Amino acid sequence: MNIHAPAFHLFGMGHRRKMLYQGGVLRDALTAEPLYAWPVAAERIEPSEYRVTVETRDGSRVRVVEDEEGVWIETPGDRAPLTRSPVKLPDFAGHSKAALLRALHAELLVNVMPFGPVPNLWVYPRPWYRDAAMMLMCFEKTGNLGLVEPWVMGLREVFDRNNAGDEEPDNLGQALFMISLVSDRRHPLVETILHAVKGRARNKHLVGRTDGAEHPDYQTKWLKYGLRALGLADDFEAPEVFDSYDALFWMDFKDRHVAGPRFDPDAAQAFPYLAWAEAHFFGDPPPMPADESCTALTWEGSGSEAEYWRIAILSNELAEGRSCTPHTWHAAEMFLYFVD
Repeated sequence: MNIHAPAFHLFGMGHRRKMLYQGGVLRDALTAEPLYAWPVAAERIEPSEYRVTVETRDGSRVRVVEDEEGVWIETPGDRAPLTRSPVKLPDFAGHSKAALLRALHAELLVNVMPFGPVPNLWVYPRPWYRDAAMMLMCFEKTGNLGLVEPWVMGLREVFDRNNAGDEEPDNLGQALFMISLVSDRRHPLVETILHAVKGRARNKHLVGRTDGAEHPDYQTKWLKYGLRALGLADDFEAPEVFDSYDALFWMDFKDRHVAGPRFDPDAAQAFPYLAWAEAHFFGDPPPMPADESCTALTWEGSGSEAEYWRIAILSNELAEGRSCTPHTWHAAEMFLYFVD
């Protein structure tokens, strides 16, 4: 991992209670309420197996393990549930990166909250359409769309307005795409989006700010992707101009790309999903190491809207350094890079 974080493991995929194991203590990940504590002689954290094993100083062994049914605590002769709710956990058998895919999948699922899928369960208290759309691409492949279907069906806002209050045009296509995965053009938000599109279209492409800058190719390609996913008319064309975000959209329409500078190493370090998406677009080798034994594979630093003080539950150092882990856009880009 490219940020410093203590060894830990998050339990609670899907709609289960979120629990944090760290240093011999299992606690509620959101309230920090201690649930269990053990005097640790040795511990083994296995992210790809959704399992933590503690050897205690009195010679006993305790395991906390997550599976498709729930989270369990196992001691010699006993297995008791801590939280239960169904999720689907494919093992990706036969894939050369099966263990890595399992670990990344868990980092996505643990960030499904009761109010929707979030970039990080601590520092982002609201869903972001951009990150959520990438998460749903993964859940479509793993059979877990049911976990987020109620959230998508309840969407009524065209824009998430999470980024300094901006009405970011890429949200239009992202919302349409997410709706297409669980519903159809009769969803109540679709007509509202189509009306909003008319006010943001110029010369067959979208205008407006995403992440504080104009990204007409990225925004328009998302719109085209969402319209086509719902079987709606698409008369839009991505303009043939350089757009630094264009390489983030690797899903389709790659023939309309104008070459230009790529993301610099500092941007890739703080926002690694940029580097992974770009590598996916160009067919490059992995842009950074990926080791499934790390207790946090994904991260983000210096997010302008992130509430980093909340991650002090995990690490004061992360909070002070303005970093969070795990991060779902990062996890989704890595997952989809290796799946493809």
